[in-house]
Amino acid sequence: MISKTVFIAIEKGIIRSRSIIVDATHSLSRSNPYSALEVLRERSKLLRKAVYAIDEDLKDGMPEKNDLGELEKELAYCRQLTKHIGSDQTLSLIPAVKEKLNLLNETIEDTQENYMLSKDMDAKTGHKPADSSFFGYKTHLAMTQERIITAAVVTSGEKGDGPELPKLLEISQENGIEVDVIIGDSAYSGKENLELTGEQDIRVVAKLNPSITQGFRKDENRFDYNKDAGMFVCPAGHLAIRKARQGKKNIGENQLHTYYFDVEKCKTCPLKDNCYKPGAKTKTYSVTIKSDTDLQQIAFQ
Repeated sequence: MISKTVFIAIEKGIIRSRSIIVDATHSLSRSNPYSALEVLRERSKLLRKAVYAIDEDLKDGMPEKNDLGELEKELAYCRQLTKHIGSDQTLSLIPAVKEKLNLLNETIEDTQENYMLSKDMDAKTGHKPADSSFFGYKTHLAMTQERIITAAVVTSGEKGDGPELPKLLEISQENGIEVDVIIGDSAYSGKENLELTGEQDIRVVAKLNPSITQGFRKDENRFDYNKDAGMFVCPAGHLAIRKARQGKKNIGENQLHTYYFDVEKCKTCPLKDNCYKPGAKTKTYSVTIKSDTDLQQIAFQ
C-alpha cells in the first residue's frame, strides 16, 4: 500500500522534495505481558485488598492462598475465594468489592476457556523515557516533506531507532524516492548511519549525541544508545539503570561515561556467556569522553 501510494504521488507530481524525515513511535501490544497464573494472582490480591479495606477481621475466614506455581491450583483457589466472598450478599454488593469480584470471575472463565490468557511472544518492553516503559512494538517511519509516508518498519519495543535507518532508506529508494537529505533526531546520527549515507552522498541532518560521537566505545554494534532514556541498551534489550562520570576532571581523554546494568538480570540472561563474567557484582559499559573531535558532522552541525 505504501509503495502504491508513493507511486501515485510521484506520478501526479505531488512529491517534489528530495529529502525524507525519519522517526519512530511506540504502540502497545493488545496482549497481556503476564502469564495466566500471574494475572489470577494479581486480581485475587486486588479483590482481597478491597475486602480488607472494609473490614480487616474478614482475613480470618478467607481460603488458604496457593503458593505453588501450578495454574490448576491457582484456579481452584480463585474459585474458592470468589465463592466465599460472593456468598456474603452484603459484602459482595459493595461497589469496590463487586467490581474486583466480577473481574476475577471473568478472568477465571477466560483462563478455563483458553487455559492461557493471550500472551504476545513477539512484543518486548521498551523505554520512553528512562523512568517509564511500555510493552509492545515500535513503528519506524520515513516520509517526505509533503507528508507522504515512504517506508515503515515494525520492530519489538526494545529496539533502538537508529539501526532502522538503513532499511527505511532502502525501502524509500525502492519505492522511487530520490534522497539527498535525511532529517531526524539524534538517534540517527550514529557512526554506521553517517558512513552509509556518506557513501551515497546523502546529508544527515541530525544532531550529534555527545555520548556516542565524542567517545570511543567497544562493541559499538552490540550496545545501542536509547536517546529517549539517555541510556545504553545491552544486546538482550535491557536498559542501563544508571550512569556515572569517571576519571579526572578537565582531562577529557581520561574520563568515561560508565553505564551500569542490573546484574540480577545478567545472571539469568541467555546471552550471558558472551557478556557477563560469572560471579561479577556489576555489569558496566563505558564510553571514553574525548575533548575534541573533528568529525565532518560536527562541522556541519
